[in-house]
Amino acid sequence: MTPAPAVPLADALARGPLVLDGGLSNQLVAQGCDLSDALWSARLLADDPGQIRAAHAAYARAGAQVLITASYQATFEGFARRGVGREKAAALLRSSVTLAREAGSGEGAPPWIAASVGPYGAMLADGSEYRGRYGLGVAELERFHRPRVETLAEAAPDVLALETVPDVDEAEALLRAVRPCGLPVWLSYSVAGEHTRAGQPLRDAFALAAGNDQVIAVGVNCCEPADVDRAVELAAEATGKPVVVYPNSGEEWDARARAWRGSPTFAPDRVAGWRSAGARLIGGCCRVGPDRIADLARALHH
Repeated sequence: MTPAPAVPLADALARGPLVLDGGLSNQLVAQGCDLSDALWSARLLADDPGQIRAAHAAYARAGAQVLITASYQATFEGFARRGVGREKAAALLRSSVTLAREAGSGEGAPPWIAASVGPYGAMLADGSEYRGRYGLGVAELERFHRPRVETLAEAAPDVLALETVPDVDEAEALLRAVRPCGLPVWLSYSVAGEHTRAGQPLRDAFALAAGNDQVIAVGVNCCEPADVDRAVELAAEATGKPVVVYPNSGEEWDARARAWRGSPTFAPDRVAGWRSAGARLIGGCCRVGPDRIADLARALHH
């Protein structure tokens, strides 16, 4: 069995900042994978798991100390639409943790594995995770998330990454869904300026996690790098917890053309400011590859 880190992630964060990985999808594309399917990178859990293992390994070699699994868009509902039964889907979800754990072995100290729990909108595969407000209540969203959370927890990741959360209702549902499993979690919103994608004040959104000992970090991901600066301050002030940040490259996704536009603005020289404001888990999301993570790792541990 591939070893897990000897120190819990929360304890490691208390000692100093850690490097997160970058965008899994862009690395898979760089490896020649086709991600046009509605399951996105999760399709490869079934069709070509070796590619996922290789993508994780590329980030481990680049210096990532925390690897996020390929389960963001992996749901029982999504797999069912592809004709995958519940038992097989559960096995694929668990395999996402195993693949990340295996990929990190042999690259120095074992990385921590964060099992990705994406928002409800990711299952819809229509961009809803960048809007929120699905027309579902907290209880309905909790019922959606709980089976996947329970299944991922069975694979014993080091932490659950509740990520790209667009609104406070879904954050509340996720925090309810993870409570019985007892695993530590981080809560990361997708934001625009000082608001969630659904328009709620970010300070209020972060405050939801204040006093919740299961939450070991709060922050933002899949956003503009410029939005991180103020978000780190707000997250630290509202919760007193370590802050997690992993923005996109700064390019903009054109959903109609299914293409990225603009120029990257993600730069390692931003790291010092994020760190001084309370960021302890720092990495990248969409379009941030191993080269950028290597630059970030050098900047963070300089």
